[in-house]
Amino acid sequence: MIKTKITTLLAAVTLISTVTATGVSAQAQQKPLPLTQYVNPFIGSVGHGHVFVGANVPTGAVQLGPSQIMQDWDEFNGWDWCSGYNYISKEILGFSHTHLSGTGIGDLNDVLVVPANGEVQLSPAKFNNMASGYGSFFSKDTEVAKPGYYSAYLDKYKVKAELTATERVGFHHYHYDKTDNAHLLVDLDFTMLWDKTVASSITQVNDSTFVGYRYSTGWSKDQRIFFAMVLSVPVTRAQLYNGLDPVTGKVVTGVGTKAALFFDAVKNPDIRVKVGISPVSTENALANIKAEAPKWNFETVKAAADLSWNKALNKIVFEADQSAKTVFYTALYHTYFSPGIFNDHNGDYRGTDKKVYTNQKFTNYTTFSLWDTYRALNPLMTIIEPAKVKDMVHSLLAIFQQQGKLPLWPLQGSETFCMVGYPSIPVITDAYLKGLLYPADVELAYKAIRTTAMMPEMGIEYVKKPAYIPSDSMKESVAWALEYAIADWGISKMAAKLGKKEDAAYFADRAKLYEKYYNADEGHFVGKLANGSWSMPFDPTDAKSNYTEGNGWQYTWLVPQDPYGLIKINGGEQAFVSKLDHFFNMSSKMKNAPNDVTGLIGQYAHGNEPSHHVAYLYNFAGQPWRTAEVVRDVMNKFYTTEKDGICGNEDAGQMSAWYVLSSMGFYSMNPMSGIYVIGSPLMDKATITSGTHKFTISTENQGKKNIYVQKIVMNGLPYTKSYIRHSDIVKGGTMTFYMGNKPSKTFGTSTADRPL
Repeated sequence: MIKTKITTLLAAVTLISTVTATGVSAQAQQKPLPLTQYVNPFIGSVGHGHVFVGANVPTGAVQLGPSQIMQDWDEFNGWDWCSGYNYISKEILGFSHTHLSGTGIGDLNDVLVVPANGEVQLSPAKFNNMASGYGSFFSKDTEVAKPGYYSAYLDKYKVKAELTATERVGFHHYHYDKTDNAHLLVDLDFTMLWDKTVASSITQVNDSTFVGYRYSTGWSKDQRIFFAMVLSVPVTRAQLYNGLDPVTGKVVTGVGTKAALFFDAVKNPDIRVKVGISPVSTENALANIKAEAPKWNFETVKAAADLSWNKALNKIVFEADQSAKTVFYTALYHTYFSPGIFNDHNGDYRGTDKKVYTNQKFTNYTTFSLWDTYRALNPLMTIIEPAKVKDMVHSLLAIFQQQGKLPLWPLQGSETFCMVGYPSIPVITDAYLKGLLYPADVELAYKAIRTTAMMPEMGIEYVKKPAYIPSDSMKESVAWALEYAIADWGISKMAAKLGKKEDAAYFADRAKLYEKYYNADEGHFVGKLANGSWSMPFDPTDAKSNYTEGNGWQYTWLVPQDPYGLIKINGGEQAFVSKLDHFFNMSSKMKNAPNDVTGLIGQYAHGNEPSHHVAYLYNFAGQPWRTAEVVRDVMNKFYTTEKDGICGNEDAGQMSAWYVLSSMGFYSMNPMSGIYVIGSPLMDKATITSGTHKFTISTENQGKKNIYVQKIVMNGLPYTKSYIRHSDIVKGGTMTFYMGNKPSKTFGTSTADRPL
């Protein structure tokens, strides 16, 4: 009894001393706020959002979710099923382990598992006819999606399906109400429109373990995925198929292999399945299961997934009304889908050269939608996930070493050659300028960006001179050139910091090449022919060959690296502001507009990335109140709690990252400058955790009408600038916005207070 009292007393003293020293108990410190309750994974699942819906963990390799039938939807021919899912669909074919989120092109949906019964069906059902093949209708009333968890009831099979995941393992739990001929169908030939299987195999290891691989070509030209599947109950029989033909034995290899795994559902109506994936081998896939999900308790894995999401979401504690918190935390949730892990638990991964790199000491990433994400997602990560940024950049540099140049859009170990410019460079230079490279990577990073920027291809042969890219030599020449100029600005800054003066001056000149495309008579950036004449006739509303996913109006503002130079060539501040006002208020009619150009306010297209910084340009002309008006308008119109609450392709987190930053009152207009331009915060309070520091942003008198910043107090002192520095945020501190319903005549108007 005495010993018990002493132990209790010591425990109490320890607890008191912990609370006294830190202000809160260690247990309370470690437990994150339950923020997953504010996430609605269905936002962006209707229309052009193309978001992934299913079970995953932050930046996980596994994205386990339903795969559906691509429907002919208006003129898009299934385009709105790029992720494999659209909320309007009424059927689920099965559950696959890899998906894309928010892209404008589809791929993946690898290793499809169908919890089935009755007659074995080896081909997917046709639209609206579930009797024609495998797959089932399901009631939307039974569908549940939460961070790290997905569930639905399959009517045809009378099976309740529940899914959760670790980083590299998909965990299935199926409850069979109908037990007739119960089986799991594994289809390695399942494909969406965009890819096809070129080789696959399934091997039965024992009565509950199966391994295999799928090689495919599509957007990712040479994708290789290996898997291991472990069942919680033994199979009574395993039937393998090569295409539609049954195969005897325990191994099948072919273009499209399948397996029907039968089990006794009368004795075991609940079956759990663990599927580990690997870019390297089936052995590593099995090892991933043993490392990440060694036991069979589904609820434990589900709880761990929820905890991992809460830890990520707690990087920003956002205080606002229920609706605003739902939009915000769903957006923050979406920013953690890509890039995704592309290595095994032991550090092995497969490079773009298809060689296996073993026992690596960093986390390798893939699925970099760089043309989209360099603008806001990557800068956001430099604030809230600086350690991950180091590994992401290291991953890009590894690709450089493997293929001789930096990637454009790397996906699952392949280069897709998608989009324009060299968008790895802004990501790398931003990280370097913020001190977020591994010290050993600095020299390699500069070599990588300089080598890539001097390649004799993709119009760079003209830029090297330096000179303009003739529009009669290259399609979309204006878009390519403007993107090159943005990245070249970053190279010049990195060169300068490294003491490479000649390179700094050379790339600074290249960063000004945008001026060569400015046609003063038209007032826009216009294609220029090799003979020096302009590409005519010209219509700035026509999204034709000189631009990428946009038109002359939308590309007129794509100079985030030199806004004051942009103001100058447009005739000075007054003319510039008048032109911006016209841009936001003119007709939204366009010619030859691609599907991506959505979210229109005048000719502003928020659904596509070249427009994302435009509202913040007003600050550089001393009119921050106009930025506030437009930014609030965009947030109110194009980010909602509805299922179509994202106005365009989510683009691997960029659309959401724009909202995450803008809703807190600032944006990375030039994503390499370390400067964030002030807009209009719409929360009561936001506490950002960066490393070990916290930066707290508060608002006074903020509301639907009180959108204008009147003044700012930073760390207790008046702050008059219409921008804040990255260093201000990451070192921690406080900032308070004082808001009002009328523009301030003083905040951000003087030349000295405008962004650098």
